[in-house]
Amino acid sequence: MTRRRSPFDEFERLFDRMSDQFEDFDVESRLAVDVEDTGDAFVVTADLPGFEKEDIDVHLRDDALQIDATHEESPEKDVKEQYIRRERSKRSVSRSLSLPEAVDEDAVSASFNNGVLTVELPKSRDEDDSTSIDIA
Repeated sequence: MTRRRSPFDEFERLFDRMSDQFEDFDVESRLAVDVEDTGDAFVVTADLPGFEKEDIDVHLRDDALQIDATHEESPEKDVKEQYIRRERSKRSVSRSLSLPEAVDEDAVSASFNNGVLTVELPKSRDEDDSTSIDIA
């Protein structure tokens, strides 16, 4: 299955560049990722220290991978400490990545170990997105 070019691809790239420039001002919410092309698959690696597996949502929609992580610490009711300032109550990060080629959605896998999320996206082997139709 080949990826068809959308007239909105250029707009998406422009918004990604603009978003990257604005994200430099807000380093707390930026999710840094590595994207590796292994030949047969794309491997996305993201550092998510302080997050738990249950805090992370990974979605694949069309040709984009979306990673969202939100961690909220609920104050304990019987905690005796009194905080002067408490800034670590909620953290969230998000990242959307456009994939350069079609992937096999049924074979995508993800793992989370020691604060590192790894998503493996095997490339689709279908070279042609057409379907053969039998003539009756």
